Amino acid sequence: MGFGPDGWGRDMLAAAGMTIGVSIVGFVAGVLFGCCGAAAKLSRFGSLRWTAEVYTTVFRGVPDLLVIYLFYFGSSSLITSVASMFGAQGFVGAPAFLTGALAIGVVSGAYQTQVFIGAVEALPRGEIEAARAYGMSSLLLFRRVVLPQAIRFAIPGVANVWQLVLKESALISVVGLIELMRQAQIGAGSTRQPFSFFLTAAALYLLITFVSGIGFQALEKRAMRGVRRPA
Repeated sequence: MGFGPDGWGRDMLAAAGMTIGVSIVGFVAGVLFGCCGAAAKLSRFGSLRWTAEVYTTVFRGVPDLLVIYLFYFGSSSLITSVASMFGAQGFVGAPAFLTGALAIGVVSGAYQTQVFIGAVEALPRGEIEAARAYGMSSLLLFRRVVLPQAIRFAIPGVANVWQLVLKESALISVVGLIELMRQAQIGAGSTRQPFSFFLTAAALYLLITFVSGIGFQALEKRAMRGVRRPA
């Protein structure tokens, strides 16, 4: 596991970087899906609430690995069909990074939808009613009252979702992306030292989660500055 000509250290670190990259992209996509899902569930329109309910039910109920397979092979089939129209032959695979990150984003978005809804519902009703009594428009109310406080309440739940996204990123190896788990498998097969490589992968995963956990704690502490906590 060294960094010399025959070492696997650089390959493992590069794969860890790929894991962080695909996790960040999937997580950010999940935030966007989660915001849209929460807005739809809190909407006064029944069709939007129904659509969001189906979304969260399906993607929280279907195994994550199956979602990745569906996204990858579904996208690949579509690309292959389009390519065949222009004379291309054979199977054309979809980009593993993009399809894997999108699959993770859709799944994590289903969980983040519930996090954001819980954060909004935790807001004191009196503050919202007081803001409306002052004549605030819906947009101004959202920007000055709802959003700042909802972010504070959502940070712990979002941090938990981030940990799940990091672990889900290991599943993308099934579609060929060489992230940390896949690199550990390659190294273990090449050297016949599976324990060393999987132990190294576990240590790198723990390091990533530990550092990101510190980051979320600092973010939560900063967001809660000036907020009086209940005794």
